Amino acid sequence: MFTKTGDVRPLGLSKRGKNINAAFVSAKDDCGLVIYDFKTRKEVYRIPFPKEARVGNIHAMEIEGLGSKRFCYQFYEENTLIKDTYAKAFVGNEKYGEKKEVLAVFPNPKFDWGDDANPRVPYEDALVYLLHVRGFTKHPSSKVKSKGTFRGVIEKLNHLKELGITTLELQPAYEFDEADGNYWGYTLADYFSPKNSYAQSKDGVKEFKEMVKALHAEGIEVVMQFYFPNQIPEWDVLEILRHWITEYHVDGFHIKGNHLAMERIKEAPALADTKLWFTHFEQQPLSVYDKQKEMNRTIAVYNQEYCFQMRGLLKGDEGRMESCAKWMRLNPAYAGQINFLTNYDMFTLQDLVSYDRKHNEANGENNKDGNDYNCSWNCGVEGPTKKKQVTALRKKQMRNALCLLMLSQGTPLIFMGDEFGNSQEGNNNPYNQDNEIGWINWSLLEKNREILEFFKELSELRRNHPVLHPKEAFRLMDYISCGYPDLSYHGEEPWKPCFEYHSRQLGVLLCGKYAKINRRTEDDFFYIAYNLHWEEHSYGLPDLPKDLEWKLKMSTDEEVQIREEKTVFVNLPPRSIAIFTSKKRERK
Repeated sequence: MFTKTGDVRPLGLSKRGKNINAAFVSAKDDCGLVIYDFKTRKEVYRIPFPKEARVGNIHAMEIEGLGSKRFCYQFYEENTLIKDTYAKAFVGNEKYGEKKEVLAVFPNPKFDWGDDANPRVPYEDALVYLLHVRGFTKHPSSKVKSKGTFRGVIEKLNHLKELGITTLELQPAYEFDEADGNYWGYTLADYFSPKNSYAQSKDGVKEFKEMVKALHAEGIEVVMQFYFPNQIPEWDVLEILRHWITEYHVDGFHIKGNHLAMERIKEAPALADTKLWFTHFEQQPLSVYDKQKEMNRTIAVYNQEYCFQMRGLLKGDEGRMESCAKWMRLNPAYAGQINFLTNYDMFTLQDLVSYDRKHNEANGENNKDGNDYNCSWNCGVEGPTKKKQVTALRKKQMRNALCLLMLSQGTPLIFMGDEFGNSQEGNNNPYNQDNEIGWINWSLLEKNREILEFFKELSELRRNHPVLHPKEAFRLMDYISCGYPDLSYHGEEPWKPCFEYHSRQLGVLLCGKYAKINRRTEDDFFYIAYNLHWEEHSYGLPDLPKDLEWKLKMSTDEEVQIREEKTVFVNLPPRSIAIFTSKKRERK
């Protein structure tokens, strides 16, 4: 093999026409490339880096005679074999949980993307579904052919469409070692390659692309979680993200890692039209770049502050109503706000209303792992119960939670299985539960069909009424001189909200004159009555224009009663939420 000095970037192996460029970081002089036969996996060449092919600690050489051959490879450093962490694909890791010698390969570059296009869903129109690729369809009840794989996600595409999902967030789906119970994948990983054991075909590169293409065809975005521990330098992060955008048409990233300079990442030119989600970042002052992006928001805040405020309100804590009202209308000018009540590292929705305490005993850490503070309420009994009254209250609380989420102004996110009450048996940290605790039990879909149908109705309501998901934040004022503020708060009497510490009830009026359906027709008025108290409360609904009257659209309790007097009053049962819309007044 003829070699000459190569390029120091990119690291790893890359093709240069008919040649191969190899770049490797090492402080040793004795290092090079090991070539294996693709079929037998036996070593056939060992090619040392020329001494002159070194810049600092980067060794780089260009090799003739390999470009047209199919082979596997590793680097070596003295007597140690080293996996190429910059490799775009691997072999030997096709079976989940099985330890074998893993070798790097060049993936097949041929893939027909056709007319694939990124959906680019605005944050105000988005509905996010967070899933673990394996856990989503691995359970026998999923009834898919390709369980626990990228193709399994495709097989459940109709379910996602029925929910109104626009954006799929994936827990780590790049190549990581699942040995020793690492089910989630939040560890140092091989970030350039899709996870082979998540592929039914054993070709993760091709199957991941097939999944993205199928989702895009239905208008669904793909956002990938990436966890970068401290040893991953920032320049590698940018190269990794660019690779997934160009090679896999990924729409966005949820970036996890405390050492990263988020400001520099979000201002990288290659990521200008890519969704970027961070736990925290400085929102003030706006840079020139941020002002330019204000009309096309791409970055978003993704943290737990909304979650625990709303959980407290759901279970009836004092002093939550005023702060929750602010969280429900939060809609930043240049950044998205990802809202969620449940996530992978906390209780599911079913467990949120079924457990007061975490039950992580199955993790093998004496229940010491996971968050001790869950802000949950078991509705009177810890864990599973046959008591009909408790079961009915739990389902009602789940409907209340879905209303709080879907009627907030940020982008709602639902965790896989919450739409039909999937449980993790009270485990709020199932990081090592590659079993029925960590997998969705799809048989619950029929058992909890009413929860699923309620969520679908809420999703459709939000989608069809722009006043429920406006692009711009509400101003709480009548700035178009129509006689109504865009948003106003009310109490048991119209126009008199009660934000005192003891209050657990609120009325919210949304004026449809500030939003247009299909850019032409004024939207409806909405009045949302929240009663998270354990006692019944009466609400007087604000007067509408003379040609309109109120009608009950949907509620979390069947016993909501309307009584007509000079003012329309509503008796709202304990722990319930009701949604009213305007309609044309009937002639008498």
